[in-house]
Amino acid sequence: MGRNLAYLIGIIVTILIGIYFYNSCCNCCNGTVDDKDPAQETPIANEPTATSYPFALADGDFLYEVNDNFNFNVSSPSFLLPLSDSVKKGVAALSDHLSTNAERVVNIIGYYKADEENTTAYPNLGIARANSVKNHFVTSGISSAQINTSGQLMDEMIPEEGIYLGPVAYGIEAKDSNADEELQALYDKIKANPLVLYFETGQASINLSAEQRQKVADISRYLDKAVDASCLVIGHTDNTGSRATNIKLGQDRAEFAKNYLMQNGIVESKIEASSEGPDNPIVSNGTEAGRAKNRRVVVTLN
Repeated sequence: MGRNLAYLIGIIVTILIGIYFYNSCCNCCNGTVDDKDPAQETPIANEPTATSYPFALADGDFLYEVNDNFNFNVSSPSFLLPLSDSVKKGVAALSDHLSTNAERVVNIIGYYKADEENTTAYPNLGIARANSVKNHFVTSGISSAQINTSGQLMDEMIPEEGIYLGPVAYGIEAKDSNADEELQALYDKIKANPLVLYFETGQASINLSAEQRQKVADISRYLDKAVDASCLVIGHTDNTGSRATNIKLGQDRAEFAKNYLMQNGIVESKIEASSEGPDNPIVSNGTEAGRAKNRRVVVTLN
């Protein structure tokens, strides 16, 4: 009996040892190793750090800088609300500084990236962003005549969860001694070659060419600098239908264009919309091509 028992135990031990080595080999084949070699692990790429630009102003003894600023969604021309208290204090401080230094101007430089979608009336999103900040400055008591706006390509910007942190820079300098002559030259340029828009009845948006966008920027700049200036938005039609109907149609088109300019930062009080209906054709209405050219809205200066 004892000999048979020893034989049986030997068989059981042999089976257990076989199971152990079988499982070990399977684990090796399936790549399930408990102790992994750190050198063989795939490294996780570090995400790029979001860029952030401060609200920084400097002009002689006047200094103000905080690590906050106007923030914008990607491809958006309008800054996000609410503004931080530190930015509000900075704008108030700038307003006080410029009010006691009438010959100083603040330059607002809006940043943008080439791959952003620009749906505004301005040549680039940088100018549109600078214009958005400018309008806030004006409502905060800063004269638009003391504000310059421009755009700058900044492809190294990196958003944080779809938001650009402070894509706006500032500089303060003396007013250009040739500013009045330059303003007159800008007026003459706009009057000689006004903005003309052609669109079909019921059109819900206006798509501008690069040249037209620059004209909007020029008009906006002139209106900022010339305190009493205003722009005229005049609707024109062809001669199809009654004059009364066309006068109304021309007014509707003028109001449509006015609203578009207002959406792009030109204040309502500086825009006058009117209609001349069919009374001022630029070509003959005898052909469809001619009638199409007469159906227009002209934006110029008063």
